[in-house]
Amino acid sequence: MARKIFASFIALIILCSSACADTVIKISHQGTADPEVNIQSYFVKEFTERVTEKTQGSIKFEIYPDEQLGSEEQRMELIMRSGLNQPVADISSFNAMGTVLPELYPSAIPFMFNSYESAHTFFDTSEYMTKLKALFRERTGCVLVEVVEEGGFLAFTNSKREIHSPKDFAGLKFRGMDEGQIAIFNAFGATGTPIPWGELYMALKTGVVDGQMNPAFYVLLGSLPEVQKYMTLANIQYSDQFLIINGDLFDSLTDDERSAITSSAHEANALTRTRIEAQDSEQVEECRKRGMQIYAPNADEMNEFRTIGQPGYIEWLKKRLEDTQWLDMALRDAEKANAQAR
Repeated sequence: MARKIFASFIALIILCSSACADTVIKISHQGTADPEVNIQSYFVKEFTERVTEKTQGSIKFEIYPDEQLGSEEQRMELIMRSGLNQPVADISSFNAMGTVLPELYPSAIPFMFNSYESAHTFFDTSEYMTKLKALFRERTGCVLVEVVEEGGFLAFTNSKREIHSPKDFAGLKFRGMDEGQIAIFNAFGATGTPIPWGELYMALKTGVVDGQMNPAFYVLLGSLPEVQKYMTLANIQYSDQFLIINGDLFDSLTDDERSAITSSAHEANALTRTRIEAQDSEQVEECRKRGMQIYAPNADEMNEFRTIGQPGYIEWLKKRLEDTQWLDMALRDAEKANAQAR
């Protein structure tokens, strides 16, 4: 009898230890919690469910949408200073990443990728991204787990005129998400102004700015067809965000748990990419139905955008980077990715 009681006691201790060992990670992102509406929510749902399933519940998540853990800059600071006492992950924006990792900006050189496939190859396998992830870890203590496709390639929109070439930008005012986007508009002869996403609709409605650039997904999400008449599908920049996690937390996990996180992130991203790319043409068509005039530049016009837009951005970038090897490496690896995708 005593032996049975002792065995039951040991089993209870093991069960309790297992339960106590469970890790609950707070994961934050911006935008609505509805995965049918917000692609970030869709990615987070697919990612977290897979991790919990693969780890048999040893890792669980609490999801905080709508910037509940702070603005993008505040969340970046939270990830960097949080540790085992406050396990945190985030879907971080390009703008927030750029504040601590300006070496990321070469990945957003305009008109650099010819296709989704080449962009995927670049962000998944390039030497540039491998070294960038290592630098991010060294500088911040955090782990860049996955570059998450956010909404396809960016398009120009404005309320004044059709844009077929760089000369059509003359005199227009555009919202820039970051300094790099403003550099692109300046190269085309327009002016750029930094405006937060939450203030963009009213800025367009009141004429503070005439236009902006975003994927069709975000044009619809922000109800921008109500205040924008023209869209130019110029494949300007690849739209991405970044799954990051506190490094101390990541290191504290078992090999199997870390593997579950990285593999689940890639699987969820693959699903996100498929969904975005399948819906992109539908979303462009929906913009048309809502009254926008859609224009797709031909090969000569795209080359003109590239010839003028890239040097302007690169000149700005050279002033921003202490080491231009990142610029050279990104251009080289993008060229390889384009060739591989042909």
